[in-house]
Amino acid sequence: MKKHFWNGLISALGVVIASHTSSGIHYDDGTTLLVVVLVLSLFNIFLKPLFLLFAFPFVILTLGLGIWVINAILLLLAGYLVEGFVVHSLMTALWGAFVISVTSMIGNAFFGGKTSLRVKHSSSRRASRRSDDDVIDV
Repeated sequence: MKKHFWNGLISALGVVIASHTSSGIHYDDGTTLLVVVLVLSLFNIFLKPLFLLFAFPFVILTLGLGIWVINAILLLLAGYLVEGFVVHSLMTALWGAFVISVTSMIGNAFFGGKTSLRVKHSSSRRASRRSDDDVIDV
């Protein structure tokens, strides 16, 4: 639950930064910001995997930059669905998706901690095994 809270807070920060760095992204108030973050989270859970499945050749052909376009389309869709949240154009949505992605990367680097826990866990598990164990640790 704590992880979801941090992810939502980081996404909200990304939307706030995107709205302050672009004249084409606006939100009315904090409640609208909360709704936008919830909608984007639901889109990332349900719609994004479907978009990635159908656009897989495009994502491969663009060497992963297609994911950025998918994120922009989802941000644009949130702008159409959430009252009080406006994304003016696809170019604005591309900028917003970029800002939100960078904010999420930086936030997860500071608050994620998932990879360091995994490494610490596997190294402690490896140290507790006998040296003649025939299990390969990857």
